[in-house]
Amino acid sequence: MESWDLESLRTTDPATGLRAVGALHRLAEKVEALHVAAARRAGWSWEQIGDALGVTRQSVHTKYGKREGNV
Repeated sequence: MESWDLESLRTTDPATGLRAVGALHRLAEKVEALHVAAARRAGWSWEQIGDALGVTRQSVHTKYGKREGNV
């Protein structure tokens, strides 16, 4: 796994930094959705997925339950 040097991520332009953070959030959401869908196809319960993500089963079900077929 690649390690990050925090100093290399610093910028004096807030717009650049905030766009980078937004892009990372969108990427993290896509990766999470992919793996939640894979876990559901593998038969994982909402509780198991919530435990793996460090959230409650209710929160993960609320977020992904309705779009389970589209994730």
